[in-house]
Amino acid sequence: MSVLDNFDSWKDFLGNRLHQAEGQGMKQGAVSNIAYEIGGYLAKNVDAKNEQEAILRDLWNVADEQEQHAIANMMVKLVQNDGTHQ
Repeated sequence: MSVLDNFDSWKDFLGNRLHQAEGQGMKQGAVSNIAYEIGGYLAKNVDAKNEQEAILRDLWNVADEQEQHAIANMMVKLVQNDGTHQ
């Protein structure tokens, strides 16, 4: 099963990656920029596996660049308390 098949699994996956990045000293601005790049890649290249991902993709596709950065930042905030906190 892919982490993209279930939204909670996806959030846990992102949360784990976020905690790893923070543990390695990555600054919040860099995390936000990576989240923006990942959001753009997913919206263009990955089919939504569930309705939450489809909604995020649709919102991303109608957003301007500033709004896309806001979506990416909100996703980071959403997963900050997810994952295993490694």
